Amino acid sequence: MLRNLLNNMWVKHSFWTATAAMISLYTAKLLSLSEFYWAPISAIIVMQSTLGQSWDTSKQRLIGTVIGAVFAGAFNFVFPDVNTLSFGLGIFIMGMICYALKLTMSAYRLGGVTFAIILLMHHSEVAWRIGFDRFVEVALGICAALLVSFVDNKCPAMKVLKKAA
Repeated sequence: MLRNLLNNMWVKHSFWTATAAMISLYTAKLLSLSEFYWAPISAIIVMQSTLGQSWDTSKQRLIGTVIGAVFAGAFNFVFPDVNTLSFGLGIFIMGMICYALKLTMSAYRLGGVTFAIILLMHHSEVAWRIGFDRFVEVALGICAALLVSFVDNKCPAMKVLKKAA
């Protein structure tokens, strides 16, 4: 029965997802990031992929986050009062930037989410600072998820435990 439980995909995936979420949350709080909750959210999203997919997709997500943060700062300088039309224009331009850079839809999705968070949520700091914080929070989540995925797939101790089960 214990062997079946340890081999259960849901048990393993839930354990590693929870571990990545906790590592990223702890680190984000340790760094006193203002919206620390984005770190575990990012970790949970990344943990939905396999390790091979995670590496490639995470790189795209990280690039998209950087582009979304930088673009939001520049966009906010040009359009300090964002309305529905200017917001839609910004999301469209984000898509064209990702296309021009030959990025994936994953990069565009995370870039668009970062752009939206920075421009639509009420913040007490300037857009570039918010963008930097979002990048750090998302990067923490992605790194924690990749670390956990790597440990799960490569750690000799985990291989021994999997064989024993």
